[in-house]
Amino acid sequence: MITLRPAGERGHANHGWLDSYHSFSFADYHDPAHMGFGPLRVINEDRIAPGTGFGTHGHRDMEIISYVLAGELAHKDSMGNGSVIRPGDVQRMSAGRGVMHSEYNHARDDTTHFLQIWIQPDVRGIAPGYEEKHFDAAEKRGRLRLVASRDGREGSVRIHQDAKLYAGLFGAGEAATLALAPGRLGYVHMARGAASINGRRLQAGDAARLEDEAMLAIDEGADAEVLVFDLPDI
Repeated sequence: MITLRPAGERGHANHGWLDSYHSFSFADYHDPAHMGFGPLRVINEDRIAPGTGFGTHGHRDMEIISYVLAGELAHKDSMGNGSVIRPGDVQRMSAGRGVMHSEYNHARDDTTHFLQIWIQPDVRGIAPGYEEKHFDAAEKRGRLRLVASRDGREGSVRIHQDAKLYAGLFGAGEAATLALAPGRLGYVHMARGAASINGRRLQAGDAARLEDEAMLAIDEGADAEVLVFDLPDI
């Protein structure tokens, strides 16, 4: 079964410095029908105005992945990490038993556009951790590139959950498939552009939930950037 979630049905909050769309219930947006999907709890599409950002705040027991679509995101945390991530970078912060961090757009003129993803870990109270890696566009062109997994296979960042995150870029004539094992869930987020997922058309911001599907197929891309989650059914 495939269930589509149009972009326009997402929660939305515009704070001036931050324009955010919520795929799942978050902050003041609450929808009992969209509390998460398997261990996937948050996908926020955020645009941070120049010279602004998230001040220092805390998290615990959550795997937080940042995926930048445009601009730059400066990160600092209580573990001593400080970096700037850009398009192609995937950042993973395991909040564990507690971490403080900040995220800023220090650019004078450019808006930072990124996806903030939270995945519930299958272990609690661990030491917090941090990792980031870069994946060139060529690695994602016309295929699904594994960018996050439990075991860090294929050079992906490691997360504390039996989940996999893939990223792909698709234009005309490019296609890819992903087998879903019995009992697994699939979730597709169209980050930008458009593509067909198992014959269903998705535009930027749209999502598709796949349940009891053996295969996920992506084709008919038009400047598409796609994130695909392979998730346990918990």
